[in-house]
Amino acid sequence: MGFGLLDQVRVKGLQGVLVPNLFGKLGMNMFLLDNEVFLRLGFFLGIFLCMAVWERLAPRRALTQSRFIRWTNNIVLTTFNSILLYLVFPVAAVGTALYTAEKGWGLFQILAAPDWVEGLAAIVMLDLLLYCQHVVFHRIPFFWRFHRMHHTDLDIDVTTGARFHPVEISLSMVIKMGAVAAIGPPAWSVIIFEILLNSTSMFNHSDILLSSRVDGMLRLLVVTPDMHRVHHSVVIRETNSNFGFNFPWWDRIFRTYRDQPAAGHIGMTLGLANYRDQKWLLFHWMLLVPFMRKER
Repeated sequence: MGFGLLDQVRVKGLQGVLVPNLFGKLGMNMFLLDNEVFLRLGFFLGIFLCMAVWERLAPRRALTQSRFIRWTNNIVLTTFNSILLYLVFPVAAVGTALYTAEKGWGLFQILAAPDWVEGLAAIVMLDLLLYCQHVVFHRIPFFWRFHRMHHTDLDIDVTTGARFHPVEISLSMVIKMGAVAAIGPPAWSVIIFEILLNSTSMFNHSDILLSSRVDGMLRLLVVTPDMHRVHHSVVIRETNSNFGFNFPWWDRIFRTYRDQPAAGHIGMTLGLANYRDQKWLLFHWMLLVPFMRKER
C-alpha cells in the first residue's frame, strides 16, 4: 500500500554481494534488478500521466474540490512518504527477498518449486495479504485512526492512490517485509508486485469514465475505478466493502463485495461524515487526522 519511489536505490547495495549466487536460474531477476529504477519510475509516470489525461478528457464525476489544492497536497504527501521509507527502511521488501534467499529462509526455499511458479504464487499471496491488511485497518480502531486519513479526501482521482498517512505506510512496509521473509519469494516477483500495486492503485482511484460493459469485464481480473469508488463512500456499510487493490477475487470470496453504491456513482458522497472541512485536504492537517477524536 503506497508508492515508495526511492526503493530502487536500496537494492544496489545488496546486489554485488547476493546476486552472483542467487540468480542463475532466471535471467528475469538480473533484468529487473538492473533496471528497477527505470521500470518503477517509468510505470509510475506513464500510468499517472495516462490517468491524469483520461480524467480531464472523460471524467466519471465532476470534482467538488479544487484540483490544485488536492493535487498539490497529495503529491507533497506522496513525496514525503517516499523519502521517509527510504530513510527508515534502507532494505525494504526487495532487499528482504534477497536476504532471505541468501539465508534459505521462507516457505518457497523449502518447497523448491520452479522459479516462475514461486513468483506467480508469491504475487497472489502478497495480494491476499494486502486485502487482509486492508480489512484489519478498517476493523481495528488503532489502525483505522491512521488509515482513515486516506478516506478524508473529498474527491478521489489518480492522486488519491498514494494518499496514505506516513505511519500507515511504515506499518504496511513492516508487514510486507515480514510476509516476504516468511514466504521467501524470488526478488523479481516482489518488484513486479510493487509495480503492479502502484499501477493498480492509481488506476482504481482514478476518476475515469468506463462503459458498464468494459467495467464488468475488467472486474473479472482487476479492481476497477467504479468498484473501488464504492469503498470511498460516506455510507459506512459501503466504506466497509470492496477492500481489494489489485485482484477483485478476495472481496467475492470473503463476501465483502458490493457491486454499486446505493446512491449511484454520480449521486454518492465521497469521504467521511465527520471530516467534511476542506482543511483535511491540506498536508499538515492530513498528518493530524489520527490524533483527532472523531471516529468516522
